[in-house]
Amino acid sequence: MTHFLSLLPVIWPWFILIAAQTSAVSGRQGLGLNLLAMLGCIALALGLVAPLAIGIVGLGLLGAAGLRRLSGPMALAGHLALILWCIALASHLVPGFHNLLVLDQVHAGPGSTDFTMYLNLDKPLVLFAVLLAWPGMIQNVKPTKAAPLVVGLMLLPTLFLLGLTTGAVRPEIGLPSWWLIFALSNLFLTCLTEEAFFRGYLQSVFISKTGTTIGIVAASLLFGLAHAGGGPALVVFASILGAACGLGYFATGRLWVPVLMHFGFNALHLALFTYPGPV
Repeated sequence: MTHFLSLLPVIWPWFILIAAQTSAVSGRQGLGLNLLAMLGCIALALGLVAPLAIGIVGLGLLGAAGLRRLSGPMALAGHLALILWCIALASHLVPGFHNLLVLDQVHAGPGSTDFTMYLNLDKPLVLFAVLLAWPGMIQNVKPTKAAPLVVGLMLLPTLFLLGLTTGAVRPEIGLPSWWLIFALSNLFLTCLTEEAFFRGYLQSVFISKTGTTIGIVAASLLFGLAHAGGGPALVVFASILGAACGLGYFATGRLWVPVLMHFGFNALHLALFTYPGPV
């Protein structure tokens, strides 16, 4: 808690971002976008973003909002352009963002490897674009299908067992002093953003075009490939996690279900095992 409180004088703009995200996924998109515009002005004044970044984001959001009026080849081209724009933001390739370093080569425990974390302003903007392009992701609530939800939930402990068996993680019980800033960032800036993109947007688009099974598998594999920088094993683990979250979203139609599954998995990883991996 002391570590978190010491960061408050510099991390307070991210609370506006989190409020904007929460408003948008709760169906109050206008409020979310207004809060996002406020954040843009504050971030610009504080030097957290440059005017070029504001311009690129603004064009991307306008383009995403216009996708619903397109059809045929134009719609396909528009969605491909949106995906590339999202990848550029998530990969920190858009110039003009100055993300805040809050954890620098820290350790979750004596058996864990170095861990570095930034509070990002670029990657979370993906959420607003995909919501504008595919608003049905938060409007498709349906009666829960118990079987796929149970299968999805059971995949999470299975994934930990697989990690222990292969040596990808080792038991290490305890929370580091920086767990609160990790939780805040992981829940909103990482899990909510990634689940909106991979499950709410990509999986929904794939299912509408190819059917349920192919849609969930395709989105899960792409989620795995997005973690290719961590090596082949991480691609496999992430694909399984993606399938679990994909089943959770398919079973309920509620975006918060895969978000909480994803975050719960990450939180248990931090609390019970070496994070992000063993030394």
